[in-house]
Amino acid sequence: MVTREADLMRTLHDEHAPALWSYAVSLTGGDRGRAEDVVQETLLRAWRNPKVLEQSQGSARGWLFRVAHNIAIDQWRARRVRPEFSAADLPEPTSADETDEIVQSWMISDALSRLSLAHRQVLVECYYGGRTTAEAAERIGVPEGTVKSRLHYGLNALRLVLQEMGFTR
Repeated sequence: MVTREADLMRTLHDEHAPALWSYAVSLTGGDRGRAEDVVQETLLRAWRNPKVLEQSQGSARGWLFRVAHNIAIDQWRARRVRPEFSAADLPEPTSADETDEIVQSWMISDALSRLSLAHRQVLVECYYGGRTTAEAAERIGVPEGTVKSRLHYGLNALRLVLQEMGFTR
């Protein structure tokens, strides 16, 4: 039965899809995306209604065109009730509220104060000062490898302190 339905559906598609596509394009005012939706929904309804698959060629085409017409009208009515907006129509974002950024900076400042001086110093030099590990090593007066090590362990410690404070991102 499944192969018989599949064969009937394939035959229905081969015989009627080009004409149905042209009709759907005209129904949707040339909107190819909506026309594809109409054709797909029409063929889906034909597949769900096996009696249509067994009709003669003329009556099957008439049924498909009537269903496509009804689907296009339903889409048109739905858009009038719930209009679609494209991404180009979205409003500009409002000015950002700086409250979150201020609270975040306070939490990070508090978390940094809980770290050891060595870890805090390296993190401030590299992340807030924008210095490379070599530049930070020269400013602090320690080898570059020590700066890298302190950065690694300092970031891990900072992450743990922030998690303990309930700050998750």
